[in-house]
Amino acid sequence: MSARPFQVLGVQQIAIGGPDKARLRRLWVELFGLEVTGTFVSERENVDEDICATGAGPFKVEVDLMQPLDPEKKPAVHATPLNHVGLWVDDLPRAVEWLGAQGVRFAPGGIRKGAAGFDICFIHPKGNDDFPIGGEGVLIELVQAPPEVVQAFRALADQAARA
Repeated sequence: MSARPFQVLGVQQIAIGGPDKARLRRLWVELFGLEVTGTFVSERENVDEDICATGAGPFKVEVDLMQPLDPEKKPAVHATPLNHVGLWVDDLPRAVEWLGAQGVRFAPGGIRKGAAGFDICFIHPKGNDDFPIGGEGVLIELVQAPPEVVQAFRALADQAARA
């Protein structure tokens, strides 16, 4: 295996699906105190989501509360309560290229702009004959970290290495 040409910097998001976003908001916004920072609706992805956040700076984690626009259509964002986990990466195109060469299966759609405005790509929950490595039942979203997040994570890693 060749040297990994990218670094996972941390958790960017956790996406939680349910049949009714209002019930999710009750827990995550009203009781836990997360801030709603935006919304995203996509017919193609069959999703109506509230984008929430906790933490600040490089420690800010997005928590997406999702419900389907049509519960009978796919993708079914509500069918799996933990819909996906998003990971910040420092170089998304290199990560996708390298991971694909290692046999990782990606979901259709390739690299594209995500709900929060960052470039994203999904690792399929299941491998197949051509690409045997998947997320072992979990959809994993790789998210291109903006330069300030990359710098902050690298500064923290350097500081930790010196300690």
